[in-house]
Amino acid sequence: MKSIALFNNKGGVSKTTTTFNLGWILAERGHRVIVVDADPQCNLTGMVMGFSGMEALEDFYSRDDSRNIKSALQPVFESRPKELSPVDCVEVPARPGLFLMPGHIQLAEYEVQLGISQELSGSIQALQNIPGSFTHLFRITAEKLNAEYVIVDLSPGLGSINQNLVTTADYLIVPTSPDVFSVMAVESLARVLPRWLRWAQRAAETEMFREADYPFPKPNLKLLGALIQRYNLKAKKPTRAFQEYFDELSTVLADKLKPALASCGMLLPEAKYLEADLESDLRLSSISDFNSLIAVSQKQQKPVFSLDHHDVRRGGNLWENTKRSIDSFHETFNEMAHKIEVLTA
Repeated sequence: MKSIALFNNKGGVSKTTTTFNLGWILAERGHRVIVVDADPQCNLTGMVMGFSGMEALEDFYSRDDSRNIKSALQPVFESRPKELSPVDCVEVPARPGLFLMPGHIQLAEYEVQLGISQELSGSIQALQNIPGSFTHLFRITAEKLNAEYVIVDLSPGLGSINQNLVTTADYLIVPTSPDVFSVMAVESLARVLPRWLRWAQRAAETEMFREADYPFPKPNLKLLGALIQRYNLKAKKPTRAFQEYFDELSTVLADKLKPALASCGMLLPEAKYLEADLESDLRLSSISDFNSLIAVSQKQQKPVFSLDHHDVRRGGNLWENTKRSIDSFHETFNEMAHKIEVLTA
């Protein structure tokens, strides 16, 4: 199992859509993939299952309250005398090999408890299993489904759940958008991620966590790269307004995030990035705005690059233009998936 966390402490950078699309394209390429909804807003769950509102989610929970990440973790967080069991993930009907570990709005209730347990010095033994429980749950679920990749969609923010899930992942992808707030967020990550990693290294060496039923793993987090997305094109290039922030993001990625992560061992060998054809700013891909296709994608519960003539209901020249756009997105995500295969090999 290779776990990949998609994280940025800024919202609105398409983490959820990218998690779904990346899981889909990797499954399309023959891998077995679990996408995990670890964001209490549950947007990934709604996207995959076609839920349009809170009522649909509540109905899903009432029909089978065990099929979600929060319920699966209850034995640990609520000190029940029961071992963790693999989640009965939802298989995505239109994409064999792709599975969803549904989220739960109440996962946020575990934030404080996790934070307390992660700052223990060893005095409260009843909480020792909590920090390592997420990794254990992902591993046993992946073993049950024979999954190669577990891709985790995280909320924006710097809380204890995100701290845990980022530092215990094998790999990290940082989605961004070309705007001033993403530039500021990347600068923040350059400070936060090394601090989080130092915490995880100390936790892994703590006797209480090391000898827990679900041991906290020794961190080995590596950056796969960054994404720049959600921008408009003109003549197949970012418009002038977006290009300015493209340049700023490229600079802050190369000059601040990259050296900060290199200093604490969070980068792969340089030869790996060169083999995957990444530039000096470690950009995995640039993905322009899906525009009107995103609404069709959400309605059909499939990525933009998998839409067909029947999905978009366009004919003639309009369909030909749309197909070129769909094919272009498919090529973009295929290239990104290939780079990830190279980097995680």
